Amino acid sequence: MESLSTFWLSILLFGLILASAFFSSTETSMMAINRYRLKALSVTNKNAKRTEHLLKDTDHLIGTILLGNNFVNIFASSIATILAIKLWGEDSIVLASLTLTFVILVFAETTPKTFAAKNPEKVALPASIIIQFLIQLFKPFVWVIAQISTLILRLFGIHAGQQNNNISSEELRMVVSDAKPVIASNYQKMLLNIIDLEKVKVEDIMIPRHELISVDINKPDEILKQLERIQHTRLLTYDTSSDNITGVLHMRDVVNLYAKGEFSMENVLSLVRSPYFVPEGTSLAHQLEHFQTQKRRLGLIVDEYGEVRGLIVLEDILEEIVGQFTSNQSERIDEISLQEDGSYLVDPRISVRELNTLLSVQLPSAKAKTLNGLILEELQTIPKRDVSLKIGEILVEILQISDQTIKLVKLTKLN
Repeated sequence: MESLSTFWLSILLFGLILASAFFSSTETSMMAINRYRLKALSVTNKNAKRTEHLLKDTDHLIGTILLGNNFVNIFASSIATILAIKLWGEDSIVLASLTLTFVILVFAETTPKTFAAKNPEKVALPASIIIQFLIQLFKPFVWVIAQISTLILRLFGIHAGQQNNNISSEELRMVVSDAKPVIASNYQKMLLNIIDLEKVKVEDIMIPRHELISVDINKPDEILKQLERIQHTRLLTYDTSSDNITGVLHMRDVVNLYAKGEFSMENVLSLVRSPYFVPEGTSLAHQLEHFQTQKRRLGLIVDEYGEVRGLIVLEDILEEIVGQFTSNQSERIDEISLQEDGSYLVDPRISVRELNTLLSVQLPSAKAKTLNGLILEELQTIPKRDVSLKIGEILVEILQISDQTIKLVKLTKLN
């Protein structure tokens, strides 16, 4: 090596620095490249397909890159030492080392890695051709190094686990949230709502049992009276006891009988559909799938004792995704009324989740599902009129009490 002229030593040193920059930028680009975009590009781009294949075995990929990078850096250090001795004598070895360190740090590490981090596709895709060749060339050496590294890790009780490429719901939320430039805000919100379906349970959006209208199937006169005055689209039927639900009667089916001129109690009772029960604690994601497979649009939610707690309908799940689109807006206005002082008069039967959405607040909804239940949970007793309490950043004032039940509250945001 010492027999080479100063010119050729300089050319060799320059080439080694370029090689070091190549390995450094390749390593950064391979780790920074978007895997999902890479998968899409691999359909039509051979380099992208090759890069995707290399990333499936990161042990050999990183091992080859590090082997090459360390080899050229150490070799460059030797060349720089020989070159310095030839030019300035042995006293310049330390100066040569410091100069080479600065050059490698700037031109072979910081600059190429910064460029690769900002433009991973431009670096990783063409570099995959060379890296694939080097992996095949150095595969035995990389395998030996990997085995030695694994053995050393095991001595310290560290076991190299299988690579986990699964993405969690929180990570998926971050991906969707970061996709603002390419996804419209309304579609982005819908995607986030779909991801959250797994967290929301059927009892969180159900119509409570006490708000459901039911009638004894053995009393035709009562059924007829309910049909004349009911304002809902569905009527529950029970046998003798209101706890013994026997089915659901759809008002649409009854109207069709009227239209055909075939209305009679016998025909009405034949329209009663068998109940479909949903276990409490079922996530909306699973229930949406059940509705689809069972070809149903509503279900009765039952607890562990088999008692009916409420009703869940397909439209409510869809509204969790796309927002309110079928609800009667006048009913929502009656539930929440904005006052001149900025406070709100609220019907405490409203669900905590809906209240959080409408007022952009964060009242706890883990246990109590309605505002009434939340107040009782906080007070641990039946409250009296004119009682006030603070829940989070909300001041709650109880304005009306009737039959030991809260009828009206006033909410004031403290911040």
